[in-house]
Amino acid sequence: DFLFFWGAVFLITTTLVALLKKENKELTPTKEETKGITDTYRLLFSIIKMPAVLSFCLLILTAKVGFSAADAVTGLKLVEEGVPKEHLALLAVPMVPLQIILPLIISKYTAGPQPLNTFYKAMPFRLLFGLEFAFLVWWTPTVRHEGGFPVYYYIVVLLSYALHQITLYSMYVAIMAFNAKVSDPLIGGTYMTLLNTVSNLGGNWPSTVALWLVDPLTVKECAGAQDQTCATTAAAEV
Repeated sequence: DFLFFWGAVFLITTTLVALLKKENKELTPTKEETKGITDTYRLLFSIIKMPAVLSFCLLILTAKVGFSAADAVTGLKLVEEGVPKEHLALLAVPMVPLQIILPLIISKYTAGPQPLNTFYKAMPFRLLFGLEFAFLVWWTPTVRHEGGFPVYYYIVVLLSYALHQITLYSMYVAIMAFNAKVSDPLIGGTYMTLLNTVSNLGGNWPSTVALWLVDPLTVKECAGAQDQTCATTAAAEV
């Protein structure tokens, strides 16, 4: 029902845009820098070879390593400790208005000449939330009872996620604003796509590595089975 509803909204809105939005034909089209796929990739290669762009790409590819475990593993560990998946999913609902409002508020601070200042200021707070999430996972088993989890536990989780979203969106909006600011207007689409792709990759590969390292770094004990290790999935099943 959810997918059907938003699919219908998508079709209606895009159709209305196609029917009602008129192109501005008075503007003279600027000369395109690229003519095909080969030219585009040559242009991308020439952009990424620039010292400033190369340095920026290396920085942004590694900047989110410190958040990877907190972002990728916290929810899974909470479920592992007994928090129902549907309850965690419901906690995402109040996050939606926050996710809509935050970019509007943050954009006021990233519209100036130095949008990355917001990125720098949010970084230590986001790192601290990694520690707070680790504490949350450690605290979860102690508050669990036969009926599930108390209301105050979900309030703490909701507040933690909400404050974490502020730091996350501060960094996200700041990096998008910076990418838009430094992109050459003549090849703006190509330039911005390259920087945004690198930025997205910088968030995805650390999360993948963090998920891959969860099992090797998790300490498990076998209750009631002497000389039996639980280091691997197969051993834990035995």
